[in-house]
Amino acid sequence: MLKLYNTLSRKKELFKPIHKQKVTLYSCGPTVYNFVHLGNLRSFVFVDLLKRYLKFRNFKVLHVMNITDVDDKTIKGSLKENKKLKEFTKFYFNAFIEDLKLLNVELPDIMPFATNHIEEIVSIIKGLEKKGYAYRVGGSVYFSLNKFPDYGRIALLKKQNLKKNASKRLDTKDNYEKGEANDFVLWKNWRPEDGENYWETEIGKGRPGWHIECSAMSMKYLGKHFDIHTGGVDLIFPHHTNEIAQSEAYTGIKYVNYWLHNEHLMINGNKMAKSLNNFYTLRDKKIIKFNPLVVRIMLMRTHYRQNLDFNLKNIEESKKIAYKFIEFLGDIDSIDKVKNDKKFNVAKTINNNRIKLLKAMDDDLNISLYLSVSFDFINQINKKISLLSLDQAKKIRNYIFEIDSVLGFIQELYTQYNKKLERTLKNNKIKKLMKERSYAKTSKNFKKADEVRDDLLKLGVEIRDAREGYILRLNNFLG
Repeated sequence: MLKLYNTLSRKKELFKPIHKQKVTLYSCGPTVYNFVHLGNLRSFVFVDLLKRYLKFRNFKVLHVMNITDVDDKTIKGSLKENKKLKEFTKFYFNAFIEDLKLLNVELPDIMPFATNHIEEIVSIIKGLEKKGYAYRVGGSVYFSLNKFPDYGRIALLKKQNLKKNASKRLDTKDNYEKGEANDFVLWKNWRPEDGENYWETEIGKGRPGWHIECSAMSMKYLGKHFDIHTGGVDLIFPHHTNEIAQSEAYTGIKYVNYWLHNEHLMINGNKMAKSLNNFYTLRDKKIIKFNPLVVRIMLMRTHYRQNLDFNLKNIEESKKIAYKFIEFLGDIDSIDKVKNDKKFNVAKTINNNRIKLLKAMDDDLNISLYLSVSFDFINQINKKISLLSLDQAKKIRNYIFEIDSVLGFIQELYTQYNKKLERTLKNNKIKKLMKERSYAKTSKNFKKADEVRDDLLKLGVEIRDAREGYILRLNNFLG
């Protein structure tokens, strides 16, 4: 049975969706004013792992991820580049989608833009005003924390301990004109520095606050009460704290059942962040040399509730994981025996391993154990590989891809690997060396065969003698 760590209760809870075998899932998406960095991408790889495993467990998942395309940063960025807000944010949205595809992240079912949901946002704000949870000052609308006694429970906070302007989305003027320092903005009055970026609405001329955007979009597509909400730990307060307050004040019912938060990506002892200027994107020179799927492995292989260090050692360990699967599949695909040795029960071995895999992931997505159990299976098969038939090899191959339906990198990497190997073997120099080595082996000129093998290795092709011929491998495929 699947158990997930719920930030709301600070413990692992048995997962029970509101509707049997159907999961409603909302993820906080990016603010599209710049390229997303690897720390941001960890959140999206995490939710991809969660979603893949829910599907592996035969749940139907409806996944919504918002796009914040209007806030202080997007407006300042568009004005600085002298571009319309839509044009400016579309560029970075497209870049974000490219990044997700490079990391083999399954796209959400629905990706709503904040600017397309002004009507829904205004409707909620009006509802909050009507119920007495919101008030107006200087053309802006604020949420009154005094009216919501349960405020801050997800962050384990008491109202008297809250920081002023914790969201960093309000300027000094906003703070001075509010009724209480901790109240947060729902609707921001238009200011000259906003330029043309405003909406004329029933609640005034302006634009939405950051927090209200997620409440409006999540409830529109998933309902007033849904199963899972994800995001990075930095969003617990104030964003998710405020999201809960305004949503539950508006509806009068529980907003979300399970809150899942991933920890930071760390670099040199600090969290990776644009504000600290210590971040990398997939487009940086230091990162672009790595296969993006190796970056996916790095971002995923440490449990989501643990800080993850970004360093060269972590990249190298992730490469080893990739090679383990690639080389194993290469060995399996080289099997051509028709008859199998009945001493080894492949179906039983697969079934026993699958039970262990489920147990690992059912424990709050224990990805480290999941990988370890997968490697145990590979080691078991390697010990019996000489006994396997073509039919058994096919079953093993299919099972590795079943494992990959959760991991999301093996099949894609193996496809890339085989395409590159095929291109490499078409090289005339390599084809000539292969013929020379074959002749040397047939002539029992083993010294010459070894020399040719070394020449091939220099060209990036490793040749390994096997019981039935040889196995070819690309040397340094992942750099």
